[in-house]
Amino acid sequence: MLDIRAIREDPDAIRQRLAARHDGSADLIDEVLSCDEKRRKAETGKQQLQAERKKTSKEIGALRSKGEDSSTIEAQVKEIGERIKALEGEGSAAEARQTELLLNIPNLPHEGIPQGTSEEDNPELRTWGEKPAITDPRDHVALAEQHGLISFEDGVRIAGSGFPVFRGTGARLQRALVQYLLDIQTREHGYEEVGVPYVVKRECGTGTGQLPKFAEEVYPTENDELFLIPTAEVPVTNLYRETLLQESDLPIRMTAHTPCWRREAGSAGRDTRGIIRVHQFDKVELVQIVHPEESFKALEELTGHAERILQSLNLHYRVIELCGGDIGFGAARTYDIEVWAPGHGKYLEVSSCSNFTDYQARRMKLRFKDQEGQNRLCHTLNGSGTALPRLYVALLEQYQEPDGSITIPEPLVPYFGAEKIG
Repeated sequence: MLDIRAIREDPDAIRQRLAARHDGSADLIDEVLSCDEKRRKAETGKQQLQAERKKTSKEIGALRSKGEDSSTIEAQVKEIGERIKALEGEGSAAEARQTELLLNIPNLPHEGIPQGTSEEDNPELRTWGEKPAITDPRDHVALAEQHGLISFEDGVRIAGSGFPVFRGTGARLQRALVQYLLDIQTREHGYEEVGVPYVVKRECGTGTGQLPKFAEEVYPTENDELFLIPTAEVPVTNLYRETLLQESDLPIRMTAHTPCWRREAGSAGRDTRGIIRVHQFDKVELVQIVHPEESFKALEELTGHAERILQSLNLHYRVIELCGGDIGFGAARTYDIEVWAPGHGKYLEVSSCSNFTDYQARRMKLRFKDQEGQNRLCHTLNGSGTALPRLYVALLEQYQEPDGSITIPEPLVPYFGAEKIG
């Protein structure tokens, strides 16, 4: 959530930064300021009336002590009370609307992000490795069917489309990948592994920015009291909701493996074949809570931690930076890591690494006490380390052999228990 004080002090600068998103959010600033003015005016008026009521009430006591009639002044006090109640209503309505607006206004993009209106404008920053030379590559669906790795029919039967079932060797490969990803991040990069609930309260989704903006994309439980997590970012970051840390506690690095659920609203017809875009998938998430002065350096490091997975598995990929028109709702700067899928002839996003600056921390009241004793907002970051479905796709397609068998990358062999599938 944006700082209302910053909006008051320089609304033009806020509008200019938001305009880079090309989403109309800059147009909401005027209404935010209008609500703020109404709220503050109502509060000032209420305080003045309260002082007047207090003074007038003393006059009632003085008249009564003399045995004189105080009914006229009592009527004035009653009228003042009604005016106070009306101002409280006006102030509460203005505050509620202001809060609603602020919760639906995205974060300010970093000044240095690329300009653009869509994913077509995202520049490529670097590539790693080479595209494997494969003649007539098969896609992961054909390979999975050949080896009985994934049953799409079973998923449809028990939950509907978008819920694949991994079977036998396919399930073992997924389990091996999860264990490998967690070991890399905990042993090499110092992340604390955490096991978190797969459902969260509404305030947790609000804290990390999924709610209320993207309510149509999450799966609520009955009465909307709990939500299936769309990503481990939500429960892991919220482990420190409403917390006051010490500066010495920073940085905090956590990783978690969880299933994730997303309705994928508005994505009908996109990447519906196989497991590229599904409603339930597994992911290993990376979360960092850092000092504000260190967050953009931390973003580079976190992105490197996600890249390390693909490099260790010798999978060709590229890194792009998201432009203003494509960056996520809560992010100030984002790097996407896209792995090559030869069977599909395109790159697939396997990790999105973002710095949220103080946007999430303000929503969830996550602070630290600095060396001067001042309470300051932390900066939060997260990224996939990585998402399993597209990593799974890339591994099958980049390591396929002419006969359809699949070689297992050497570092993964001890986890999987074999050097080849098929």
